[in-house]
This record gives sequence, structure tokens and C-alpha cells, in this order.
Amino acid sequence: MNIGYARVSTDEQNLELQLHALMEAGCDSVFEDHGVSGAAIDRLGLTEALARAGKGDVLVVWKLDRLGRSLPHLVETINGLRERGVGFRSLQEQIDTTSAGGRFYFHMLASLAEFERELISERTKAGMASARRRGKHIGRPRKLTPQQLDHARDMVRSGKETRAGMAAMFGVDVATLRRAMRG
Repeated sequence: MNIGYARVSTDEQNLELQLHALMEAGCDSVFEDHGVSGAAIDRLGLTEALARAGKGDVLVVWKLDRLGRSLPHLVETINGLRERGVGFRSLQEQIDTTSAGGRFYFHMLASLAEFERELISERTKAGMASARRRGKHIGRPRKLTPQQLDHARDMVRSGKETRAGMAAMFGVDVATLRRAMRG
């Protein structure tokens, strides 16, 4: 069974072109989302289409970007279909995972998505290392200044104040002060 999915991002857009193409492609039922971004995770029409698709069925979309905006999300969705024995077909890009050529093309897309994720990760790590070399703090902002830490250490070492008292004075949790004093 061919199951169609159509989506438009705004309520002003029209689904007619997509619906006509999906019916011409032999879809037995079509699920729709109106005024929903492709980046949105929760799409009722897509959820219903995915739930309806069973082993041996094919999910059909007019264009790949109707299914999702990001390549990693598309790969994840289509891999999920494949694992359930459901094929995928995009009419405009002529991707059909029920054929060897379509599976090959999809695997190329999946490889590109993985490559993109690795590049982003490498750039992020390089940027963080560069920032550390320049003396920048990476992560959440520090709750206590170096001067506050010095004062807390002096007060606790001299016995004039407890960690709990210093933490209360600076408005932080005792565990926060303890970690900061260790570091």
C-alpha cells in the first residue's frame, strides 16, 4: 500500500499540487499537515502516516523537504521506516528505497549527513580548544569570582567561617562552593 504525506509550512499555502501528485502516484491514503514547519518534531499528520505504514508499505512524499528540513532527521526517519520493512519514495527527487538504485542514493545521503555531523563536531572541538588557549572559560558561567573563592578559602582555613556559611553569604549551594574551592 502507498501511503502519502503532504505538508505546507503556512496556512496560506495550498496542498493541492502535492495531493494531486500523491494520488497520481497511487497513494491509497494521504496524511496532511497544514501550517507546520518541516523542522517541527511533532507533526500530527506525519505521526499518523508513520503509524499507518506497515511492512511492505511505501511512504510517499511529493518532495524530500516535505518530510523534514535537516538531513540527519530525514536519514533517521527513513532508516526507521527501513527497519520496519517500510519503503520510502520521493516523487520529485526520484528516490525509491524499494529499488537498489534508490537505496544506493539514500545511503549516499546518509553518508553525507554523517560527514556533516563529524565536520560540525570537529569545528566545535577546535573552536573550544582555541578558546581555552586564549584563556576563555568553556561551559556555564562561573558562580563565584576568583576574589570570592580566595576570601572563602581564607575564611574556612582560618576557622572563622564554615563552608555552609560562606556558601550562604555568596548565595550558592555548599556543593558549588566545595567544587569551586577544589578547582
